[in-house]
Amino acid sequence: MVSAGLRLRTTLTEREVAEHCNHNADSWSQRVRAGMDLYREFYNNPAFLAFIGDLRGRVVLDVGCGEGYNTRVLARQGASMTGADLSARMIDLARREEQREPLGIRYEVASFTDLSLFADASFDVAVSFMALMDGPDFPGAARELRRLLRPGGELWFSILHPCFMTKGFTWLHDQEGREIGLRVGRYFDDAPWVEHWNFSMAPDAGEAEPFSVPRFDRTLSDYVNGLIEAGFFLHRIHEPRPTPEACAAHPWLVKWHDHAPLFLYFGAQRR
Repeated sequence: MVSAGLRLRTTLTEREVAEHCNHNADSWSQRVRAGMDLYREFYNNPAFLAFIGDLRGRVVLDVGCGEGYNTRVLARQGASMTGADLSARMIDLARREEQREPLGIRYEVASFTDLSLFADASFDVAVSFMALMDGPDFPGAARELRRLLRPGGELWFSILHPCFMTKGFTWLHDQEGREIGLRVGRYFDDAPWVEHWNFSMAPDAGEAEPFSVPRFDRTLSDYVNGLIEAGFFLHRIHEPRPTPEACAAHPWLVKWHDHAPLFLYFGAQRR
């Protein structure tokens, strides 16, 4: 992605998060559906879908589903899908796509921390693709997701790697402009902020209006302890590395193969 700025905030409410998501929704939907999010297509989705495994026949909640791109991926693979998102506009776009191509998906407007329209123990699995980092109350979200899962139910989610994607992140370059390492800083700075960026590999990356994406930086221990305290058993994490084949086809992935993971995945089970 291409970042276009960092704006720190003293507070950032769920209402404000929803406003940003609603503002992004139409452009985001058009560009994602056109395949312009190449990090999703060639790095994150292949690795995360392999991580969560086969969900065919499972009753699954996609939390922070956005306009439903990944919800539809899982539905086409045979999962019984429900999607929930804070953004009313994103859900409207997801429902329109469900009308165009019916996959049996139910979409609802709801916060991570208030999914009360769903009964206790309603789902076998909860998944979240790059969303749980974008809400102000991760512990509250973890508790609510545990409530919705049946005993032994699974939670799988992906986030930006909190150890590397900090407010002080920057690449280090040699004289030829090649990435030779990275620098991170302000790891413990948990002030909420709004990042402005575009899909860096998209044809219109330098021209399109940047997305405004709320960020709530947390430490690794914030995520791990939040899961444990909510009543989850953490049974697997993964730091995906682009494959040599992906790097050969897409050289812009080489830096993530050689130096650090961009993403971090969690697999947990309700106790």
